[in-house]
Amino acid sequence: MSSMGVTASPATADRGLGTFHQGGKTGFLLIHGLSGTPVELRYIANGLARAGHTVSCPQLAGHCGTLEEFRRSTWQDWYASVEAALHQLSQRCEHVLVGGLSMGAILSLRLAARHPDIVKGGVLLAPTLWLDGWGVPWYSRFFNLVVQKSVADLFWFSERAPYGIKDQRLRAIIADAIHSGDPSKAGFLSIPGGPMLELRWLVNEVRRDLNSIRQPVLILHPRHDDRASLRNTTYLERHLGGRVEKVVLEDSYHVITLDRQREVVLEKTAKFAESVLARIGATDNAGRGLMHPVAAA
Repeated sequence: MSSMGVTASPATADRGLGTFHQGGKTGFLLIHGLSGTPVELRYIANGLARAGHTVSCPQLAGHCGTLEEFRRSTWQDWYASVEAALHQLSQRCEHVLVGGLSMGAILSLRLAARHPDIVKGGVLLAPTLWLDGWGVPWYSRFFNLVVQKSVADLFWFSERAPYGIKDQRLRAIIADAIHSGDPSKAGFLSIPGGPMLELRWLVNEVRRDLNSIRQPVLILHPRHDDRASLRNTTYLERHLGGRVEKVVLEDSYHVITLDRQREVVLEKTAKFAESVLARIGATDNAGRGLMHPVAAA
């Protein structure tokens, strides 16, 4: 996710491939954010893989390549990427949980709404319905008046300090990656407004489906998020149709999968998965008990 400013176009880079870890019968589909890369989910993906799970981190359409490819991509293209990954994962795994960072969390909610038979739970990591964090410039709100993509592309959104990272050592590493000109490392330094408008259209679509999402959901959100305030979490708590568990992080900024409390994010995600699977097992056992009642003595 980006904040608004003006900058030069970044250089082009070769397209990446996403990541996949073959593991057990429980699968995790993890989705990166707008103008992000699967790298931002690497720590969480590796941790879940070490725990024996199968993990897929697809690269969204239009990302990690040229700026022009990214500009032309739509939210439907991004969603098609994760829907294809979901179907591939469901063929390998008995149970699938979906989650994502920032915009990735919004895409995971659409998957949950459209595929309740496959998606058993959701993990929303700093979900971003609105860019209203303390690090977003006040004048970016004028972009809300834009409703046409051709006009949106006249605006430019640039990454800026603190880059969603509270840890200063890690922030310096991320800043170097962003300014390297290789979007496969940490996304684009600057993007036109078209993709930002596509994000708004995606959010509008997902908001209409929230009440129909009955799967359990875990939300992890930093209290001092520089990109998206806790208002995003409060809205989701009020409108999602199923059980919602919320964890507020006190020592991270927006990119919680990399920042100071990434270990907490991994631990909470793993425990949430255990609880979801336990409920599924209890339901299955109860169903088998009804099918095969014990004969009276």
